[in-house]
Amino acid sequence: MTRTTTTATTDRTKYRRNTALFASFAAAGALLLSACGGGDDSGSGKSEGSRPTSSASDRAADSGSDSYSGSMDLAFKSGTAKQNSAPKMTGDWANPPGKPAAKPVQRKWVQLSASRAGDLDPVVVNGSGFTLYRFDKDTAAPSKSNCDGACATTWPPVLVNPGGKVFVDGVEPSAVGVITRADGTHQVTVGGWPVYRFSKDLKPGDTNGQGVGGTWFGVRPDGGKSGQPAGQEEPAPDESQQAPATSAILFDDAKFSDNGPAQGVAGPGCQNVARPKVTSSISMSGSAKIWSGRNCTGESKVVKGDVADLATIGFDNKISSVKFG
Repeated sequence: MTRTTTTATTDRTKYRRNTALFASFAAAGALLLSACGGGDDSGSGKSEGSRPTSSASDRAADSGSDSYSGSMDLAFKSGTAKQNSAPKMTGDWANPPGKPAAKPVQRKWVQLSASRAGDLDPVVVNGSGFTLYRFDKDTAAPSKSNCDGACATTWPPVLVNPGGKVFVDGVEPSAVGVITRADGTHQVTVGGWPVYRFSKDLKPGDTNGQGVGGTWFGVRPDGGKSGQPAGQEEPAPDESQQAPATSAILFDDAKFSDNGPAQGVAGPGCQNVARPKVTSSISMSGSAKIWSGRNCTGESKVVKGDVADLATIGFDNKISSVKFG
C-alpha cells in the first residue's frame, strides 16, 4: 500500500446500508476462475464460530454455533488491527502474501482500511493489505450476495464470526454491516454491498479483479465502485421509497459512535435484541418497526433507514425487539 490510511470517523455517508451479524462457515471447492467467483482471505479451510455474548466489548471467539435467532454483538474498533494489538496470524492477517485466497473462512476479526491499491484510490483493503471487491450482480438494498459455489471460490467472501471485531480505519462504522449468506455464514458489507477477495491477487496492492467480467470492482469506503469513471456510478437510493429492511445495526451511543458496543439483529419477522434498552442510534437499509418490549410488544414506532439519535423520536434506550418485513 502506498497511502497511509485515515482514522475512522463517525460521520455517515449516503451509500451505507447496514445489515446485521452472524456465524459459522463452510469451506468452498477447488480454485476456479469465472466471471462470478468466490473464496476467502485465509489459507486455512477450518471455519471459526462463536456464541454471541451480552457485550460487544473485547471477547475471544470460540468454536461453536450461533444460538441466537438473528441476533449478535459486533465490536467496532477505531484504527488498524496492529494499533489494537490483535494477535499475529489471526483474523484476516492469516492469509500471507503469495498464497491464494481459495476457501471461505469465518474470522474472529476483520480489518477494513481506506487505502490505495494500484490506480484505485480510495479503495478498501483488509488487514493484510489485500484489495476488497464488490459484485454488480449482488444487491445493496436489501443487501444480498449472489456469488455462491464456484463463484465463492474465485471470489472469497469476507466473513466474520458472531461477536467478532471489525477494525475500521478510514471506513465509517455506520457503513459496515453483515449479512447471512445462503450457506449460513456471515459476510461483511460496505455501504450495503457484500465484499470479497479475489483469488488471483497474490500480494498486497494487487488489483487483478478490477473490471473482471464488467461486474467486479474494488469497493470504496462508502460502498461505491472504486476507479469507476465519473457519471457511471449508480445513483443514491431514493430514501422516500424504503423497502422493508431485513437487518439492522444498533449502536449504544448516538450518531453511530464506535466508542461503545454495537449489536446486530436480522429477520425475518420479530427479532429480540441481545441487549435490550441500550440503543441510541440505529442503522439499516429499509424500514422496520421497533418495539419497547420483547417479542414485539409494548410501545412501537416505524422507522425508515438510519436514525442517528433515537431521542429525536422518543425512543432512546427503549428498543427490545425489531420486526422486519
